[in-house]
Amino acid sequence: MKKTFAILSLTLSAGFACAQATPVGLWKTIDDETKTERALVRLSDNGGVISGRIEKLLAADAKPDAKCDKCEDDRKDKPMVGLEIVRGAKKNEAGDAWEGGTILDAAKGKSYKLRLTPKEGGKQLEVRGYMGPFYRNQTWIRVE
Repeated sequence: MKKTFAILSLTLSAGFACAQATPVGLWKTIDDETKTERALVRLSDNGGVISGRIEKLLAADAKPDAKCDKCEDDRKDKPMVGLEIVRGAKKNEAGDAWEGGTILDAAKGKSYKLRLTPKEGGKQLEVRGYMGPFYRNQTWIRVE
């Protein structure tokens, strides 16, 4: 009986760990250059496609009514809170990352190709924005 309970417990905890190793959830973004908190971003899954919106601005200099004035697409002049900054990422063949989408650097108004890689059992998310061989990584921290 004890052996069965131990196996069941390990199976459930392993399943929970795998369930958390996904980009879906609420994340605190950390600026890779200044190492400061910038925003809370909610990533969601819609039929296997990941998208993400800014839920709250955290930066000390953030204005609550800020708009994406540097954006050059359909997000131009849209409020930063609620702005979709992650679009179109899908799980790769290896199953360890989500790729193929884009991420918006709203401060610069530029979009980059995207790769999302859960780390630390899903507690952190490596967010890579890249253009050709040039890239930047940020580590986001899971809030929920």
